[in-house]
Amino acid sequence: MSSAQNRLGEIFRNLHSKDIFVMPNAWDAGSARMLEGAGYSAIGTTSAGIAFAAGLPDHQIMSKEDMLAEVKSIVDSVGIPVSADLEGGYGIQSSQVAETVKQAIDIGVVGCNIEDLSGDPSSPLLDIKLATERIHTIRKAADQSGISFTLTARTDAFLTNHPNAMEEAIVRCNSYREAGADCLFIPGIGDPKTIGTLVNSINGPLNVVMGLSHNQLTVEELRSLGVRRISIGGSLARACFHLIRQAALEIKNSGTFTYADHQYSHKELCDFFAEYETKTK
Repeated sequence: MSSAQNRLGEIFRNLHSKDIFVMPNAWDAGSARMLEGAGYSAIGTTSAGIAFAAGLPDHQIMSKEDMLAEVKSIVDSVGIPVSADLEGGYGIQSSQVAETVKQAIDIGVVGCNIEDLSGDPSSPLLDIKLATERIHTIRKAADQSGISFTLTARTDAFLTNHPNAMEEAIVRCNSYREAGADCLFIPGIGDPKTIGTLVNSINGPLNVVMGLSHNQLTVEELRSLGVRRISIGGSLARACFHLIRQAALEIKNSGTFTYADHQYSHKELCDFFAEYETKTK
């Protein structure tokens, strides 16, 4: 692995040991460059956004090969650390998920998140022993790569409406942390009390996803709760698709084009992206 990739890995890892930071999520090279251009220190990919851009639903409908190809285009388009949303790892067994992570490292990512969903509606979360074993195996594989790699373990205890979601999330996150996870991620939480309890009960940095409807918490409020990292998942991609839908309906139903009142000029975008071409040549 290159020293440049390892340098990015160290940068990304160190972000988790300092103040709170926002890691927005991109779904293609253009969105990645727009986010880097806005001054962010690192970005994540969004599997949902990548799938939507391909005209597909989320949740591993897209093949692993196609997803990794899209992730690579994002990695190659920017000069900041990229963490990949690898969903459930494209496999159930530890060896399968570890292989996916190794392939992601090979294309330049310096971090990833792995879910503990089982794919079985009757028992939506993986057995905790297997889920923990997966994190342990990924940790070993990542360390063997020689890259400073930040592993985020995600539990969906809240999203799957587990009857004891708080307790389950805490137990799982601490188990994943002990197995080698660097950061813990629990989607489906949004109120200060729940977030504060989880921060104080989990032995590692907590990522909270924002950008969901009606969630008004600010970066400063999340900082005061002890959150270490903020991601935005597929929310920015969904907002862009909302604009497309609303603009299309406006033209069809009203025959007007007011959506165009809020856009970059052709020259502005050409100039912005041209700067990246200059940097890479």
